[in-house]
Amino acid sequence: MLPLQQAKRVVIKLGTGVLTSGIGDLNTARIEALCYQVKVLRDRGIDVILVSSGAVGLGMGKLALEQRPKELAMLQACAAVGQTILINTWQKGFDLHGLTVAQILLTREDLRAKHRHNAVFNTIERLLSNGTVPIVNENDTVSASEIKFGDNDTLSALVASVSNADQLFILSNIPGLIDMQGTGEVVPYVEKITPAIEAMAQGTKQVTSVGGMISKLSATKIAHRAGCGVTIGSGQDAELFNKLLTGESVGTYFAPSAEPIKSHKRWIAIQDHTHGTLTVDAGAASAIRLSGKSLLSAGIVNCEGDFEEGDVVKICTADGSAIAHGLAAINYTDLSSILEHRGDANQSDAANHHSSAIVHRDHLVLLD
Repeated sequence: MLPLQQAKRVVIKLGTGVLTSGIGDLNTARIEALCYQVKVLRDRGIDVILVSSGAVGLGMGKLALEQRPKELAMLQACAAVGQTILINTWQKGFDLHGLTVAQILLTREDLRAKHRHNAVFNTIERLLSNGTVPIVNENDTVSASEIKFGDNDTLSALVASVSNADQLFILSNIPGLIDMQGTGEVVPYVEKITPAIEAMAQGTKQVTSVGGMISKLSATKIAHRAGCGVTIGSGQDAELFNKLLTGESVGTYFAPSAEPIKSHKRWIAIQDHTHGTLTVDAGAASAIRLSGKSLLSAGIVNCEGDFEEGDVVKICTADGSAIAHGLAAINYTDLSSILEHRGDANQSDAANHHSSAIVHRDHLVLLD
């Protein structure tokens, strides 16, 4: 476990239940306490990025709604009303410490396109270098279903990956992952998320929230792949970071991957949308998984989709299990032709591609 005092950069995700004491009612005392803890971390030389929920819940309160709207336009209206209240409250809290906040609102599309992904990274870098506290939230006022993150747990893990953070803290109104089927206590350390660990997860019943422990474990997998440690804990503990700085174990700590992906592959790793699927045989699957090899056309059984050279494709085994994402070195039409004429000796181009990389290992990321 990387001690907090050795971290260079952390992402802190704060759930709606942490920041509010009811629908539309911000807990300003807790926000001020969190602002102080951020200052303590910054004084230690640790960069801090916040991912703050709460906009929709605040908008619900302002618009006198008791239940989270199901209609998209009404959700967007709540977010538009609530986001202004949320960011202003954060700035007031940081004013006490002479710190300036910056609002960053994202959709999935901002991280799907590589140039926009890079722009997000560059903006965060510049803000941090200027002593600003970036506060990230989903851009719910424009997000439709196809460009939504789904929950801020996922968003925080993606931000941690994009920003090369050492540690991610997912803070809510629960103290950590609780072993509901066993001891009933918080599990202090998880080396790997196994089916037994996933069985402990429970959904949320909060009317202003999305997700629950299930979404937190899903987010942890994303951060794990990027080499980022994750702590799931209580945002109600005003001494949380002081405890961690002194080496105390708080919440549930999930260890990062022992072999995190390289920074230039992180954009590939976080993609939720692929342009096609390459089905591979057992030999190719083994070579990719166990030997770190590139994917050759000889190992491809079938291809589907509408991808161009440079698009992200999914690599699957014959049973449909996804084992990797990668950048295609060829388009769908040409690959289909190669596979169709693979046994034709007169197809010189196909013969050349037979031994060349369709997805090079430098552009391939294994999935958990």
